[in-house]
Amino acid sequence: MTRTATELLETTTAKLAPDPQANPLVPLIARGEASRDTLATLALEQHWVIPADRRAFLHLAQRATEEPEAAAFFEMLADGEALAAERLQPFARSCGIDEARTLAYEPLPGCQAYPSYVAWLALNASPTDAVLAITANFSAWGGYCAGIAESLRVHYDFPDESCAFFDFFAQPAPELDRRATAAVQAGLDAGFLNVGLAHGYGRLLQSYESLFWSTLLQLAS
Repeated sequence: MTRTATELLETTTAKLAPDPQANPLVPLIARGEASRDTLATLALEQHWVIPADRRAFLHLAQRATEEPEAAAFFEMLADGEALAAERLQPFARSCGIDEARTLAYEPLPGCQAYPSYVAWLALNASPTDAVLAITANFSAWGGYCAGIAESLRVHYDFPDESCAFFDFFAQPAPELDRRATAAVQAGLDAGFLNVGLAHGYGRLLQSYESLFWSTLLQLAS
């Protein structure tokens, strides 16, 4: 039976879904038990992650000369990272971060493994394989952001502006989903989508994301 892109995206997302216990920090934030210093570190790490991911997505779009649907997907991702960077600043300010602290901050290796691997994908992976892997990973990230956004309002009294970074990633993105489906379908039709490789990339992305959160958790303990 020939798989469609929609089926492949659904099965890949389900296969790569992290264990519910794999991220103990988000439940800690959800209960309002994480310190503001932990939230500040989250903001400072994202200050490094967001521009790195944006450059990686732009590079993937530029490499996808024979995969225009994948290029369109990564162009939209890059645009989204630019918007996310703008929304990160109010969150950082609510965490007590100023420009001097941002400039002096030294990022944590465990948190920067994820964007480093995204950069590796930008250099080495087939763009369409990367579409499948990254789309599967985004499902977990969106759920984490939804929980954090709610907790910031309920337990930390952050204004809406300071929650906008997490709201942005938590909200549905039907156009991005459409572009991901188009890219994967084009890869299936042309026979150049390597599902096995894409699953391997996605597994590593999920592992590095878990490392991001567990590194922050060590600081919160």
